[in-house]
Amino acid sequence: MKEENRKYAELAYDLVKDAENFGSRLPGSENERKYADFMGEKLEEIGIKSKKEEFAVSPRSGIGGLPYAGWVGIILSVLTYFALYNFHIWFAMAAIGIAMVIWLVFSCFLYKPWFDMFFKQKISQNVYGELVPEDGKYDYTIILSGHTDTSWNWKHSENASKYPEKPIYGLITTYGKVGFGAVCVFFIIGVAVAMAAIYTGIIFNADWAIEIAASKSMDIFYKLLNFIPVITAFGSAFVAMWNDASEENASKGAMDNATGCALSYAVIKYFKENPEKMPKNCRIVDCNVGSEEAGLRGSMAFVHKHRNDDLTKNAWNINIDSVADKEYFEVVIKDDWQGCRFDTDLEKMFKDTFNEMGIESKTNGCIHNPVGGCDSTPMTRGGIKSVTFAAQNPMLTWYYHTFHDHADRFEMETVGQGFDVVLSVIDKIAEFQEENGYNGPQKK
Repeated sequence: MKEENRKYAELAYDLVKDAENFGSRLPGSENERKYADFMGEKLEEIGIKSKKEEFAVSPRSGIGGLPYAGWVGIILSVLTYFALYNFHIWFAMAAIGIAMVIWLVFSCFLYKPWFDMFFKQKISQNVYGELVPEDGKYDYTIILSGHTDTSWNWKHSENASKYPEKPIYGLITTYGKVGFGAVCVFFIIGVAVAMAAIYTGIIFNADWAIEIAASKSMDIFYKLLNFIPVITAFGSAFVAMWNDASEENASKGAMDNATGCALSYAVIKYFKENPEKMPKNCRIVDCNVGSEEAGLRGSMAFVHKHRNDDLTKNAWNINIDSVADKEYFEVVIKDDWQGCRFDTDLEKMFKDTFNEMGIESKTNGCIHNPVGGCDSTPMTRGGIKSVTFAAQNPMLTWYYHTFHDHADRFEMETVGQGFDVVLSVIDKIAEFQEENGYNGPQKK
């Protein structure tokens, strides 16, 4: 960390600790709103007008609703005993299972908002402020973003806190439970669909269905169905308890993602107090994004709101998400499940910065996000050049998405080094823009 930037690093770290005082900040919650307002007030304190844009969010329609898949597995397991005596129940079970899989894939895994209308809605918000050059003229925009909300407590990950020095134990217990549970859920759904298909064939006198129903294998399978649902119900329970519905037990979100909001603010404050260091012809935006944990809903709303104005024209987004683990500085260049590759120019700028600053990372300074998504995906799809900057162990840890995510777990110097990294990348963006006549990343 550069000594001349220490006061901004201390400011950012203090803001992280302030965020903890709000308690958990689940998507659409009162605490999320209070924290977003707090960050807006911080912008006002330094003379930057804050703007609030509200949007509807259904917190449990996406990844927050994953436990519903476990409950479906439990319900189908119980219904199996009734279906053994009334085959019509298989049809209802198959319909429920197929509907759940469709919802799970598109809403929980791909973050599509198609099913939001079927779940309870709340109001979330994006809060942002703009710092423009003293003459009011600019040719491009750099958006610094971090999300204000926190995650539900992941019970299995939290249980791994018993082995903080032996993370492999936590990984085995977490992935073992959830993996076994997922197999059980999909297995009982598969049984229901298969049985519904067979009985449909029988109704229509299909030879293949009649042969299967009369086979010895089917007789054996029917006998096994007296025991299998006990196993699938037990395994499904691990999925049902994946995240805790209690707001009180939810993550306080020091690393994920008060660090992102705090660093974004510290950077814009730095340029506000040092106007001579502002990039030429550049506007800088500090954007506090809501409801990221509910499926990137805040960044989606931001991009949709500004798709036709100059906030998304010739714009760059440095999305900052979790800067706390000093051995894992990295640039996230892709959301694999979302099928979204982020900007290669920004990727290179971050990698060059890590090399110039002598930052050694166990991830070699670059990762893909293998599961879920980050706010760079909506930004990228909206025509904004974006990557996500993080310093976080990419393996599932006892403090990720649990109530153990506290500021006293990591060091102010790590946050300060993150501040230095962002400033360096901003300098590189400025050089890129100047070399390209301030017309570099225009939307195609």
